[in-house]
Amino acid sequence: MTPALSLQDASCTFISRDKPGQRYTAVADVSLTVGAGEFVSVVGPTGCGKSTLLNLGAGLLAPSTGSVNVFGAPLVGINARAGYMFQAESLMPWRTALGNVMAGLEFRGVAPAAARDLAQDWLRRVGLGGFGDRYPHQMSGGMRKRASLAQTLVLDPDIILMDEPFSALDIQTRQLMENELLDLWQSKKKAVLFITHDLDEAIALSDRVVVLSAGPASHPIGEFVVDLERPRDVAEVRTTPRFIALHQAIWAVLRDEVLKGYRQQLQPAGV
Repeated sequence: MTPALSLQDASCTFISRDKPGQRYTAVADVSLTVGAGEFVSVVGPTGCGKSTLLNLGAGLLAPSTGSVNVFGAPLVGINARAGYMFQAESLMPWRTALGNVMAGLEFRGVAPAAARDLAQDWLRRVGLGGFGDRYPHQMSGGMRKRASLAQTLVLDPDIILMDEPFSALDIQTRQLMENELLDLWQSKKKAVLFITHDLDEAIALSDRVVVLSAGPASHPIGEFVVDLERPRDVAEVRTTPRFIALHQAIWAVLRDEVLKGYRQQLQPAGV
């Protein structure tokens, strides 16, 4: 079956801001696939290029070498079949929750009445049915993340790209959001590429976990199938023997790269 998203020998090189004239390779020779309906997480040290991979999949960056394909077709420009949920706040402060969820539909030319109905339906699905009139500053962090999730999913993308979407939440709210995401994914079975620093989160959510090396020129150094039964509760699954075994196996690959990345961050600028 043709993957929903495929990166083949993809590299991304930038001009260094700190050292004019020098080039910096964020990711190098990355081959990665996400099947239709598959949930794949990418973990790795800080600065290893995880978000760069997501931006390649979104079409926000073009690979310096290699290729990106969407359902077998070369990606040119923005990936119109993908929805992107950012780590940072993405809600427009001057719009209500309902207005924010409607925005993408309006930009696509959906009639106002139809856009409103769809937006209200998705607010209900993420537990915000009674909060459509709230502005972002009137909502908690968890509520804003729910609204952002509805904002992404209302467009019915075939591929969902998520860049550490729950990292700023407290642990209880985070686990609630993770379970809600799994429930929504289970019902729609979209392709998901999920970026996270949290290995527990990656295992609890995913079908596969891909480990990236420390930068520069990060590349995959491990890939693990998560053979935990679905549906899952992200808190309960963490106590199972298979989860613990997977965590130990992945951490054995990831640990040295995390330490390497940490040492790189401690180096003075320009070294």
